[in-house]
Amino acid sequence: MLALIAFGVLDQSAVFVLFGCMLFAAALFVYIFYQPEDMEAGEEKTRAVYLQERKEATYENLRDLNFEYKAGKLSEQDYAVQRALLEDEAAAILAELEQIEKASAGVRQGMRGARTNGGRA
Repeated sequence: MLALIAFGVLDQSAVFVLFGCMLFAAALFVYIFYQPEDMEAGEEKTRAVYLQERKEATYENLRDLNFEYKAGKLSEQDYAVQRALLEDEAAAILAELEQIEKASAGVRQGMRGARTNGGRA
């Protein structure tokens, strides 16, 4: 760059603009790729918490669907198809939640039995 200035290819304003662009590119690079050390990760979700959130979202979608149908935005056929899909999704979520609850109840029951037996099987 200094050689280009010496030969008169770049004048002083062009050098200033070029330097500003390089400084901006370096700052942008640091901003994008810098990861602070004190960054905290969010809480880890269990499968049950994730399914509970999906269940709530599915119920909200069903409420919205009913509202849009009553407002006349959906045809009878579209409403029936969408409602069936959402109900199937809700049923699958509820079934999986029930399995998780049964499994955790079995684990709790097993722990209770181990405590009452003094840890003997």
